Amino acid sequence: MNIAIIGGGAAGFFAAITAAESNPECKVVIFERGKNVLEKVRISGGGRCNVTHACFDARELVKNYPRGSRELLGPFLQFGPEQTVEWYARRGVNLKTESDGRMFPVTDSSQTIVDCLERSAFRAGVEVRLGARVDQLEPLPDGAWRVGSETFDKVMVASGSNPAMWEKLRGLGHQIVSPAPSLFTFNTKDTRLRDLAGVSVAQVELRVPGTRLKSQGPLLVTHWGLSGPAVLRLSAWGARELATLAYKFPLEVDFAGTQSGPEVMEALQQNRLEHGKKQVANHAMFGLPARLWQRLVEGAGIDSVKRWADLSKTDWQALHLQLTSATFQITGKSTFKEEFVTAGGVSLKEIQFQTFESKVCPNLYMAGEVLDIDAITGGFNFQAAWTGGFLAGQAMSA
Repeated sequence: MNIAIIGGGAAGFFAAITAAESNPECKVVIFERGKNVLEKVRISGGGRCNVTHACFDARELVKNYPRGSRELLGPFLQFGPEQTVEWYARRGVNLKTESDGRMFPVTDSSQTIVDCLERSAFRAGVEVRLGARVDQLEPLPDGAWRVGSETFDKVMVASGSNPAMWEKLRGLGHQIVSPAPSLFTFNTKDTRLRDLAGVSVAQVELRVPGTRLKSQGPLLVTHWGLSGPAVLRLSAWGARELATLAYKFPLEVDFAGTQSGPEVMEALQQNRLEHGKKQVANHAMFGLPARLWQRLVEGAGIDSVKRWADLSKTDWQALHLQLTSATFQITGKSTFKEEFVTAGGVSLKEIQFQTFESKVCPNLYMAGEVLDIDAITGGFNFQAAWTGGFLAGQAMSA
């Protein structure tokens, strides 16, 4: 049994190792077009590698995938985060769980994961070819595949978001869902955020007027605009819709977090009774950082020396608006660190998810970002890669 793996990333390596370990008679070759393998693993998580997430309930886990949630439920029941943790532990790599559920190697070094995968592949007899671009991918009458000048019984495509490979797959009859960036931050030049880079708010709600898009979570002010889990979650679920808006849209921010509009107004009125002689700008509420509070007060048109007792009805309404639905004009997007993710790829309707085999082309398998699957940040994208690689590797070696 000869197996070709196109792409030396997370899904490709996991599939190659699984196939070679499951059936030692298999000859497994990884074709990597670059000079190095596992580059995304190496740089992920700021060089720490967010391997997976401590969400061991598959039904909860799939809720983190804007695209692929329904299709991944079955695969996660077979090989999910718990099995991933065990897989690495058997190879001497222990993972730790951080407060937000993200799981990293205890060494805090992605090189630990890279070394583990390369060592496991070597021990299993996997051949890795660098600088090996695949220009020819052709099915043969007997069910085998021609990869370049060689013939293989089965082929797996794990080439990530590679437009050239998508075109090859389109030529083989696959439908390609147009790619769109996911997991990005928002650019804005709003003066209320000027010089506030690094300021964060523990809990906000974000809304895009005119759409159904909204998200909740922590918010971070950056040099170019807004980031943090709330923004990344919104960008993931809104990847396609925001692309159609050319990343130019109004964004409403509810800085009061979980409190309703009436509750916010009641709290403001209570503050007036208890702190009437204090200056509004110097008395932050709702756990907001002092500098951000001052900018919101300024945005409400309230003079910096004005006291709570002196606020007019118009002032109350303006301040309430700044706290519950401050509008920022988004002018573009920026890639979120190294967590570049793309929505789009091979249509999920064309994949058999028990094995990750193509329904269009027999003996052709796919996993990772070549498929129209993506997730929010937190180790979920890697988990989809480990799962797809493992199940495809088992199926190909059978």
